[in-house]
Amino acid sequence: MQSGEINADVTFGERRAHVRAMGGAVKLKARRDAGVMNARERIDALCDAGSFTEIGEFAHSVRLEDAARTPADGIVTGFGKVEGRVVAVASFDLTVLGASSAQNNIRKLGFLKESASRAGAPCAFLIESAGARMPDIQGAAGMGRIGLLNSNNRDRDTPWVSAVLGPCYGMGTWYAVQSDFTSVRRDAAFSVSSPKVVSVALSQEVSPEELGGADVHAEITGFADHVGETDAECIAALRRFLSYLPSHAQEAPPLGREPVEAHDGARIAALIPQARSKVYDGRKLVELVADVGSVLPWRTRFGRTLETALARINGRSVGIVASNPMRKGGAIDGKSCDKMTEFIVLCDSFNIPMLLLADTPGFLVGLQAEHEAVAGKIMNNLRALHLASVPKIAVVVRKSYGQAYLNLGGAGADALAVMTTGEVGFVDPSVAVSVVHNRRPAPDDPAYAELMQDMVASNSPYALAGIFAAHSVIQPAETREWVANMLEVYARRPSAGVGRHRLATWPTSL
Repeated sequence: MQSGEINADVTFGERRAHVRAMGGAVKLKARRDAGVMNARERIDALCDAGSFTEIGEFAHSVRLEDAARTPADGIVTGFGKVEGRVVAVASFDLTVLGASSAQNNIRKLGFLKESASRAGAPCAFLIESAGARMPDIQGAAGMGRIGLLNSNNRDRDTPWVSAVLGPCYGMGTWYAVQSDFTSVRRDAAFSVSSPKVVSVALSQEVSPEELGGADVHAEITGFADHVGETDAECIAALRRFLSYLPSHAQEAPPLGREPVEAHDGARIAALIPQARSKVYDGRKLVELVADVGSVLPWRTRFGRTLETALARINGRSVGIVASNPMRKGGAIDGKSCDKMTEFIVLCDSFNIPMLLLADTPGFLVGLQAEHEAVAGKIMNNLRALHLASVPKIAVVVRKSYGQAYLNLGGAGADALAVMTTGEVGFVDPSVAVSVVHNRRPAPDDPAYAELMQDMVASNSPYALAGIFAAHSVIQPAETREWVANMLEVYARRPSAGVGRHRLATWPTSL
């Protein structure tokens, strides 16, 4: 079949073959030669073998003169299974008019999302898109029809995942930024408008990478939660992410296998330096607390003073937030604050208990921070933490000062422990001595040493435990066992592990 209307005499088999041929043999070969999957191959990579059922197979452009050249109207939709669980899938087909957004494929996507909500199934979007299909939606009537579809809303009732696997503009970008987990192929890019449109508007050339490449979204916007080298790697990340989450918000996350490899608590003790001025890699602490091999980092290159990850502890899904003293000494900046807030929203929306590991001198302040609205970010973060109804377990690893102590679980955690290496205060003891006593550090001055000793003693974990502001003081080697026990104690049994979801309407992308 060529461009134009589809002849009524075409048989079912011929129609199906036409749809499965997508944009044609030449375009499909070019993708194969470039090592890039086509839209249907991506579905096969995501879904369990033989499990995909297509919906809207014979949809095409509303413009009948374009019907024959718009198989599936450029977006393949349907339902498959991932590790045996039903998932709604939309795979954008760049070989068909650039997978451009138009009335019928927007209707297909809307139907898919609504069906997924009713079925309690996650949504997965495998995205490439050239943007809007101008002939279909240009003008008042075109935009009016799109407005009537009300297609851009999301209720956080089921998980959403996206893989950006090529150029992506307009509608595809909306799905990428609304998803709970977005993986981006390293050479892909996504933005509101294409570089061509932006270049015309700005009267200067802008490349896709500058506008919305993987590095931009991994390090500047925070929209990329994972960056992969290939289609297969990105799609595998989606499968793994979904394994930690329930299919919908009204059920608990699935249990994984109990760990078979024993943990050595002494490795945690060996990792943590006694001196507050020495640093260590917070990612290693996360690995040592979690079940072996269970850590899935989330948004690793954005807000790097806090590490966020999904993991398992004794088979239970857990969301971990941990200070990383390797980055700015663990001081929390605005990006880290935003990242933690979004992670709290993710965990609370899908009933994932949280573990907060604090080793921070406080929030990073100063002229730039204040101009970037850090005060509002701090309060939003604290508000999200208090609204979250999932179990919250907090551990002070070494230092936790000032407002950051509250934001990392000092206020509102179900259970709070301080390691014997930990200390809690308003500021670092040396700063406190300087402010309170107007004394500068002087190692050979016995009076200064005595003032420092008094200030350190007042920051002691036993001082916090003495007023029952901390529930436990633990040895570093006991950390994993204590956390596992508290997760068991505070599991939400009366509600079968389902929270109150007071963050369900919180914006997906801050």
